[in-house]
Amino acid sequence: MKISLKRINFFSKDYGKISRLYRTAFPADERAPMWLLAMKSEKDYVDFWGIYSEGEWAGLAYVISEGTASYLFYLALSENLRGKGLGSKALQSLKKHYGTQRLFLALEQLDESAENYEERIRRRNFYLKNGMKPLPLTIREATVTYDVMGTGEISPEEYESMMKKYLGAASKIVSASRTE
Repeated sequence: MKISLKRINFFSKDYGKISRLYRTAFPADERAPMWLLAMKSEKDYVDFWGIYSEGEWAGLAYVISEGTASYLFYLALSENLRGKGLGSKALQSLKKHYGTQRLFLALEQLDESAENYEERIRRRNFYLKNGMKPLPLTIREATVTYDVMGTGEISPEEYESMMKKYLGAASKIVSASRTE
């Protein structure tokens, strides 16, 4: 199965599908406005990807980069394609594309009282299986605190600098701290 990444914008043929997937794959308190994602994707440090399997649309990825670090902000596959190995292939394609960049991501903390606790475990195990390692960092974005996984260390200062560049004055809603 061949996975490819294609840049997405407002005018992309699959923008409507990607927008619907984005709204259903991520909780409201974890989503930035879609118009903001699309607008920011015009910047040279942001990649908004459509994920394609054998030429057919399969999902989305959104990556913000600064220096030698790239933040996998969002990754989702169409619900009917999950559990078939496409997510692993997509992540491998992203890792290959970003090469020597330290690719990192934020994921919901493992909270046994969370409604989607089992889903959180599956998500964490997916990233572990695909070579991502837990990092000693937590990220707070608006009202949600996340654990961080990645291919290389990322400092709180690097994350905050990246988000200040991305969000401008609104970057006050994000922060990061080391965990030990």
